[in-house]
Amino acid sequence: MSVPAEEKYRSWVEVDLDHFTHNGEELKRIVGPDVKILQVVKADAYGHGAIEISNVALKNGASMLGVANADEGVQLRVSGISAPILILSPSLASEIDEIIKYNLTPSVSDLGFARELERRFRKAGARRPVHIEVDTGMGRGGTLYEGALPMIRQIVSCPHLEVEGIFTHLSSSEQLTDYNDMQWELFRRLLDELAAANIRIPVRHMSNSGGVLNYPAFHLDMVRPGIMSYGVYPSLETETRAYLKPVMSFKTRVVLVKEFPAGRGIGYGRSYVTERPTKIATIPVGYGDGYGVILSNQGEVLIGGRRAPIIGRVSMDMCTVDVTHVEDCRIGDEVVLLGRQGDESISANEIADKVKTISYEILCALGKRAPRIFLSQGMRDSVEPRLRRIFIPDEERSLTRIDSIIRNCFQTRARNVELGDAIYYEMFETLFGKEDRQLELRTDFRYDISVRALPPEAGGKPHARGDYFQVTTHVEYVKTIRNSVFMIGCALNNEQLEQFFDDPRCEYRWLLSRGEDLVAARDFRVDAVRIDGEAIPLIRAENTDRGYEVWCGGDVLRKKLNRPVKVEIEIITKKSRSGNIFSVYLVYPTRGLNISFNYAGTGLKNVREVSFFAGKHPDPEVVREKGKSIALAVRADEWIFPKSGVTFIWDA
Repeated sequence: MSVPAEEKYRSWVEVDLDHFTHNGEELKRIVGPDVKILQVVKADAYGHGAIEISNVALKNGASMLGVANADEGVQLRVSGISAPILILSPSLASEIDEIIKYNLTPSVSDLGFARELERRFRKAGARRPVHIEVDTGMGRGGTLYEGALPMIRQIVSCPHLEVEGIFTHLSSSEQLTDYNDMQWELFRRLLDELAAANIRIPVRHMSNSGGVLNYPAFHLDMVRPGIMSYGVYPSLETETRAYLKPVMSFKTRVVLVKEFPAGRGIGYGRSYVTERPTKIATIPVGYGDGYGVILSNQGEVLIGGRRAPIIGRVSMDMCTVDVTHVEDCRIGDEVVLLGRQGDESISANEIADKVKTISYEILCALGKRAPRIFLSQGMRDSVEPRLRRIFIPDEERSLTRIDSIIRNCFQTRARNVELGDAIYYEMFETLFGKEDRQLELRTDFRYDISVRALPPEAGGKPHARGDYFQVTTHVEYVKTIRNSVFMIGCALNNEQLEQFFDDPRCEYRWLLSRGEDLVAARDFRVDAVRIDGEAIPLIRAENTDRGYEVWCGGDVLRKKLNRPVKVEIEIITKKSRSGNIFSVYLVYPTRGLNISFNYAGTGLKNVREVSFFAGKHPDPEVVREKGKSIALAVRADEWIFPKSGVTFIWDA
């Protein structure tokens, strides 16, 4: 029996993606269908997990994502997100290379940076979008309002800068103040001046969460929700303007319970001394987790559905709680520091009030070293827990964790949990049963699949032939050959496939489609094998305990051993018309790739691809010719890492 995700950890943060979706629906209700949404996901989506939040936001209709710097944008790009990403803060010239490489959209606050962007974009042969920020009273980023118009005139004349957007930022949007009205008036006046000068900028935006809730007139073309998306109201005044649900909860477990007599000091500096016999629970959370020292002797947690006070000083990794009034408090009991338990709840605003800060800081800091557990559609394990670090740390580099991340990527790409799981299990789980397989490097990988009607000579009953296609597959790659006699194996199940992987003489492996009435000796044929263009003899074919084996080679290959050669293999097999998945997988590091799926004349409907490619080039070029073919390509100088591949799908 598997252990629930939250029971694997001492402390964890729960992120309710259903609540995030609900808040997004509230946002869309307020702004209406004609206003675009830029989802702000800077600072790891306010501590919630930028990758997961971004995927849900885009699925729910967000048209753009907002980050604080290029590094945050790169994190989203390498996770497979291709949507527009706007860097909301001014960037440095040193960030421009990453802006170009990862197709990020910078904001421009001064003419010098705009000119450097123009120079570097021209050198890269690119014309890229930018957004211009105008300072109407925030006093932070943006060019001052007074000099904005002449600067904008110069920027729009730059041939490699596409001025896609213009924006300003409200200083006090959480309140209804004359200052907000002044900022609006200045921005509106500038927009009128641009229109009079025949300068049209498509996307105008100024509303953050407070602006969305307090100032409908400020919505313009796009809004930039942040804190409200995560279920926190910007102020008490805004609580009546939307129904928001908190997205984050921070939880831990009791690790120790002790009984103390009166007069006993608790924690560093004895800042708390028991006045009576007291039962105290120790929890493994401290200021190292963002639970600040200032909460010493004034913070509260929930245990057993009841509030319990923090007593003594909060230390780096632990703090102590008075649980005298909590019946049957035991080691392992759940403790809620932020969120709901039973009828009680502790909000980010409540904690912020106690430490004299704002809810934004609480969300960004609280539980900063705890894994995130994502809840979706009532399931806790629908998205794998992940530590809040940009790169996978040493303790997370297990095959299990990496497999889970890849599985999640398939679910996201397929936009369907069941289909994502099916592709994952078919392509990868059956291939990686052992960790000590020999590493091989391959280049110029080509995989051409041609599907056509089954010819009469293919055998079988005439009525049965109509239930199948004939599939011809041409595989070629360059690698160093090690054996003068080698084998091509056709497995009937996962166990046989694993045995073929264990044999170093097995050059290529094929898994006969599951659930189909196919016989390897009849329905799998190696039509040709060539090395450096020279035909290689087929020595024998036989059924064995580990599957169907086709042996090739001979003395002709001895002179080619231990040097790179071009390998070509052509295989002919059958495929059921109702079996609507065909997968191609990469088992070894590969440089350069071309995969084509040709189905002209077959009548297959709605053919599409779901792919996952790991490496510096995660998104191959895809060319689709409707009703005929789909082709994927990665440049010859780009590496693709193992556990990459593509599944072609059609409607059964």
